[in-house]
Amino acid sequence: MAAMKPRTGDGPMEVTKEGRGIVMRVPVDGGGRLVVELNAEEATALLNCLKETVG
Repeated sequence: MAAMKPRTGDGPMEVTKEGRGIVMRVPVDGGGRLVVELNAEEATALLNCLKETVG
């Protein structure tokens, strides 16, 4: 049986390159993390959207 680890939303946002993909882990309210895997094209599109929104 695998060890149970507590799931908390504490900690910083993390972005790592894993193989060909880019994995983004975002802490969410209520605990846990939102994990999104993107390719380079999707990451660039996300960057552009955030730049437009933030300024």
